[in-house]
Amino acid sequence: MRSLRLCCMASAPRLLCIAALLASDRACAAGFALNEMSAASIGNAFAGNAAIAEDASTVYYNPAGLARMTGRQFTATGSAIRPSVRFSNQGSASATGSALIGGDGGDAGKWTPVPALYYATDVRPGLRFGIGLQSPFGLKTEYGAGWVGRYQALNSELKTLDINPAVSYQISEKLSLGMGISAQYAEVDLSRAIDFGSVCIGRLGAAACVPSGFRPQAKDGRIALDGSDWAFGFNLGALFTPSANSRIGLAYRSPMRHEFSGGMARFDKPAGLPGPLAAAAAFADTGATAGLDLPESINLSGYLELDPKWSVMGDINWTRWSRFNELRVRFSNGAPDSVVREEWRNTVRVGVAVNYRYNDAWKMRAGLAYDQSPVKDEFRTPSVPDANRTILGLGVQYKPVPNSAWDFGYAHVFIKDASINRADPPAGGTLTGNYSNDVNILSVQYSHSF
Repeated sequence: MRSLRLCCMASAPRLLCIAALLASDRACAAGFALNEMSAASIGNAFAGNAAIAEDASTVYYNPAGLARMTGRQFTATGSAIRPSVRFSNQGSASATGSALIGGDGGDAGKWTPVPALYYATDVRPGLRFGIGLQSPFGLKTEYGAGWVGRYQALNSELKTLDINPAVSYQISEKLSLGMGISAQYAEVDLSRAIDFGSVCIGRLGAAACVPSGFRPQAKDGRIALDGSDWAFGFNLGALFTPSANSRIGLAYRSPMRHEFSGGMARFDKPAGLPGPLAAAAAFADTGATAGLDLPESINLSGYLELDPKWSVMGDINWTRWSRFNELRVRFSNGAPDSVVREEWRNTVRVGVAVNYRYNDAWKMRAGLAYDQSPVKDEFRTPSVPDANRTILGLGVQYKPVPNSAWDFGYAHVFIKDASINRADPPAGGTLTGNYSNDVNILSVQYSHSF
């Protein structure tokens, strides 16, 4: 992210912009999106999601798929995502040109749970209702307190809950349509360090600061931000069944906009901070509003049963991340808006998968996908050191009885190494180095029909 062109005294607004980015550093999907709505889909590396429609999680992936089911279904999924985010410093420098002091931050990735629940039932012949609760954006990163990039990012956490009721209607034996609405709650917490040593010298001069220990990088403070918001959107789907053993699915999810109008920035100042700075309005807790545009997406999927044991599937998913081209932050203290260009790009994910049904009780899954990153090299940040990735998924389904199924999924995300040369003047300096990242995902799911 580019700097917000504010003086070092405006650290709170800069953090609000980063918070609006909701940088959950290592989501499985590109940017800060999540796809872990079903253990079965994880085993297939998310390939064919809009066409498979074999459990109630189709409420999220393609509501038209509800038409393939009868009676009542319940599906519960629990996923655990463990990103590994490791930075290697390669000459990071402060605003004055001296070396930034600190370590590499350790592994900034943390285990994060991602639950999902679904229920579906008949309304009348041809018409079905379903509802899903899932988390489509999120995760958490936590750098070591003394790491070299602490003035740009320390902790970032995003939690979302999406409530998605939907209906499907079977137009004919070969075509069904679906639609749903989404009510999405988002909550964000973020923090970064402030170099009060440099701030003090810049404001009051070395003679007033150095005798009390306020030297560059010697007296750090901290700013933390939290905020929450509700946003609303919708999803549409169509499922075409040209034959008994094949399906084609098309699904669309709308954009959403969050306004974190109740956000608060809170400061932790070092002991002994000279009075003029301790009392400065720029370091007083304040409210702010930051907007975030979440992208729409379109998924085209295919599913084909080759014989009673083997089936194959594939898809292409397009996401309009280019909506995220500007961050505008408004401040409750009357300061002018701060605007920064992000210039993310649209992305495409392509995937293929194969399933093997050993017998009525056991099914094996495997999938491979390639997912583009929306982040351009020149805009990479320590909050979102994103890069292109390849996803390998493996899974197994066990059905102890015909109306119940357990699914277990595992995916490993291979992420391309990403360089960073991120300038955040004047307080943050320039962070220069390389990121080496990957992600492990474990998931279990239970489905029951009754």
